Amino acid sequence: MKKAYRVKKERDFQRVFEQGSSCANRRFVVYKLPKEQEHFRVGISVGKKVGNAVMRNSVKRKIRASLYALKDQIDPNLDFIIIARPTVSELDSEELMQNLKHVLKLAKII
Repeated sequence: MKKAYRVKKERDFQRVFEQGSSCANRRFVVYKLPKEQEHFRVGISVGKKVGNAVMRNSVKRKIRASLYALKDQIDPNLDFIIIARPTVSELDSEELMQNLKHVLKLAKII
C-alpha cells in the first residue's frame, strides 16, 4: 500500500482512538473515524505479545496484503486502526483474511 493510505502520526492515531468507534472479534480490534477525504487511511498495530519482530512484521505484511485485496470494497471516507490480538500469529494468510473481513463487516467499513 502507498504511504498516502497509512495513518502514521501519533496524533492521528490518538484522534481515531478518542473520537472514533470500535468493533472487535477474537483476532482483531478495529477503531474507525469518519472523515472527508478522497481515500481511506489505515494504521496497523501489532503488539509484542504477538511474537518477536519477525513474527510481528509477517503479521503486518499479511494484513496489508489482505487490505490491498479488499481496497475497492472499503469506504473511502474513513480513517481506521487495526490492532492484532496475540492469537493472530497462529493464522495462515487465508484465515487471517477471513477474520479481517469479518471484523471489517462488523465495523461497517466494507
